[in-house]
Amino acid sequence: MKETVLIQTKKRIKLDLGFLKKDMVFTISLVLAAGSCLFQTPKIEHLNFPVLISLFNLMLAIKAFEELRVLDKIAISILNKSNNTKSVSAILILLCFFSSMLVTNDVALLTFVPLTLVISRKTKMPMMETIILQTIAANIGSSLTPMGNPQNLFIYSFYEITAKPFFGTVLLIAILGIISLYFFIQRLDKKELKVEIPPVQINDSKSTTVWCIVLVVIIASIFDVIHYQIAFIITLMTVAILNRKLMFKIDYFLLLTFICFFIFVGNISNTNAVHTIATANLKDADSIFFNSILISQLISNVPASILLAEFTSNWRPLLLGVNIGGLGTIIASMASVISYKLYIQSYPNHGKKYLLKFSLYNFSFLAFLTFIPYVILKILHIF
Repeated sequence: MKETVLIQTKKRIKLDLGFLKKDMVFTISLVLAAGSCLFQTPKIEHLNFPVLISLFNLMLAIKAFEELRVLDKIAISILNKSNNTKSVSAILILLCFFSSMLVTNDVALLTFVPLTLVISRKTKMPMMETIILQTIAANIGSSLTPMGNPQNLFIYSFYEITAKPFFGTVLLIAILGIISLYFFIQRLDKKELKVEIPPVQINDSKSTTVWCIVLVVIIASIFDVIHYQIAFIITLMTVAILNRKLMFKIDYFLLLTFICFFIFVGNISNTNAVHTIATANLKDADSIFFNSILISQLISNVPASILLAEFTSNWRPLLLGVNIGGLGTIIASMASVISYKLYIQSYPNHGKKYLLKFSLYNFSFLAFLTFIPYVILKILHIF
């Protein structure tokens, strides 16, 4: 009897460790958070509750649309209008690029990556490269507007920038970014797509309408039109009335990953060493630009912008640096973590392959969008 218990315990431990190996981003975030706690005591203030609650709300809404087959309907509509695999991927990538300007990069990815996965399942198309390019497209496209991502909104309000100088600064990134995306899209496989799928009928139109309204409320809360706590209550009430099972179907490890990163960033950002290094290195536009890119790779671009804004009044290189710095490592932009998590939910054994290919693509874009804009801005004497 004792031997049986021991064997069962060992198996349980192996399963747990196996999960940690599959979800490397969560494992890394957990290790970083735990390690940073050795140097700094974590504080509740380190957790960005508006972001966490908004993410939770969005996950529930997107899962509801998935259950109601709304995503299937959109996916089939795209497929029936496309005659090859490249055109499908191009549509999905450009949807992320342009929508992220209005609804933020993370919302764009939470909306369109699940749609891409639905298309992948229906057509047996490998969509890893498409999802990676969607992630890059969302991170680049969101740089063009103040509300496209949190670091833009912070810098825009912190420095009290007006629209004209803001758009004049970030326009170059968006133009070069979409040109780069065009060339990468051309490299994707082009296979004839002969798919005639009958349109999906949405049976529960009332629930779909309600969830559309809830999604509008959630997006409004992200723009601070409605308080995020009100959106949270409305979302929970909708789930309780329409479909309580949704609460058990979303990826809570994605939320835990964000919590771990917030703890790590909060702890590291408050160390004396970081403040000393920032004060010593932020001397001119060049150093602000390159340091903001580098620091974004380590602690992600939102906390990097908040940290560095305390040490400089020169907002242009900071704005450019943290937006370009969202490329590179998977933690450089938290939106990239969302795509990764959604992908490995569908393909749990492809985690390492995804991270390798993601890094190859992302660092290619990072190198191009770091040095080409820098040279152009130097020539124009903007830096």
